[in-house]
Amino acid sequence: MQLQEHQLESIWLEYKEALKAFLHSKVADHADVEDLLQQILIKTHHNLAKVREAGSIKAWLFQVANNAIIDFYRAKGRKAGHEEALVAEDLWYGEAEQDIKAELSHCIEPFIQRLPEAQAELLTQFDLLGESQKQYAEQHDIRYSTLKSRLQKARNELRGLFDQCCAMQLDAQGNLMDYDAKQNDCGCS
Repeated sequence: MQLQEHQLESIWLEYKEALKAFLHSKVADHADVEDLLQQILIKTHHNLAKVREAGSIKAWLFQVANNAIIDFYRAKGRKAGHEEALVAEDLWYGEAEQDIKAELSHCIEPFIQRLPEAQAELLTQFDLLGESQKQYAEQHDIRYSTLKSRLQKARNELRGLFDQCCAMQLDAQGNLMDYDAKQNDCGCS
């Protein structure tokens, strides 16, 4: 089911303030925020029919906002004549994903502990402690491909626990963009 243009007004009313707050958290100047908000509205108007499901509209809108801010900082750098001179602090867009991951990080270890012992050990060794998969496979006499398969299964199980607790919105590359808790107590405190 594609979203229709006549739904634009209700979608914009629902998300405008959240988008504006998001923009203000990344861009200091009020006039720039208003300009970006208008750009997002125009892009939404032109591309709303491409969004297939209403459930993905929030993630899509924030991805449009994210891209608009990236373009804003790039244009700002070109205008100042120092595109290459932009430093990491100027490019905030990597911080949003880090902030979301930091918010959810307290859930990782308790969720890992809910998994079967073998899966919990794999996730702890590789995702928390950063151990080399190849070295682990050699030390435990496991084929590397088998280990990768087991680790993938463990990660999918962990993702299932997160999915029970939170609705996560991912971008096209699978990066976490936002989440909404489905319940107050997920057991990860």
